[in-house]
Amino acid sequence: MEHLTILYRGPLASCDYDCPYCPFAKRRDSTEQLHADRAALERFTEWVSGQSFRISVLFTPWGEGLVRSWYRRALVELSHLPHVERVAIQTNLSHRVSWTSEADLARLALWATYHPGQVPYDRFLGKCQELAGRGVRFSVGIVGQPDHLDAARRLRADLPSGTYLWVNAAEGRAYDDAEADQWTAIDPLFPVSRRPHPSRGLACRTGDTVVSVDGDGTVRRCHFVPAVLGNLYDGSALDALAPRPCPLDVCDCHIGYVHLEPLGLYDTFAGGVLERIPVLFS
Repeated sequence: MEHLTILYRGPLASCDYDCPYCPFAKRRDSTEQLHADRAALERFTEWVSGQSFRISVLFTPWGEGLVRSWYRRALVELSHLPHVERVAIQTNLSHRVSWTSEADLARLALWATYHPGQVPYDRFLGKCQELAGRGVRFSVGIVGQPDHLDAARRLRADLPSGTYLWVNAAEGRAYDDAEADQWTAIDPLFPVSRRPHPSRGLACRTGDTVVSVDGDGTVRRCHFVPAVLGNLYDGSALDALAPRPCPLDVCDCHIGYVHLEPLGLYDTFAGGVLERIPVLFS
């Protein structure tokens, strides 16, 4: 084993936002659920700490992780491990960002999403400007809903020029060429997100050098294929790693299709695959 990329998603499902396009909006975890999530994350962090091969981690919680102290602590701790190449998290930036001063900024990165209607524009932009001032590596994104277009244009104009603003195609939405051109003017890589990618039988890094791990340590090739490879903590999953083609007809999420080898996105995002920062903005 030379290098393993892990997409970790524990049981946390609570979020402080109420986005109409998200099924987990305003969901609340019980105290018991939060305790279980914390214990699962601490177990995962301890496992990563004990390995000798190179590891990169992207936290992809259903809810908002950075409002929880244990996620901030895990990011800081993992960023200081010499065998961890990158540790990143998807976040809405609703929490303060001063905690990043404790991390090794050579390894930490944030994948931030702006949700118009959920947070005042100036507050979100201020968080981005503070991150840039602190030297934190981050990307910013928005969902390509028609009513988000003006906000996206404003954000692109106001963000530091070196900050990548990505646009996710709205789930189930078909974009005509005129619409797609508007979004591509904001994000030159929007054409990659515009349509689902046919994937059945294609070579994919998931299940080989990239895996998905849940709070119990159950390992799957990615978040979108339910078949279990094994468990992280008993070693069975690592023994099962091997190249394997994608079993699904299509892949329509960036954290999935970025690993499809024929798309060549590891070249597009070289050095920034987990935090979604293309070479153009590195």
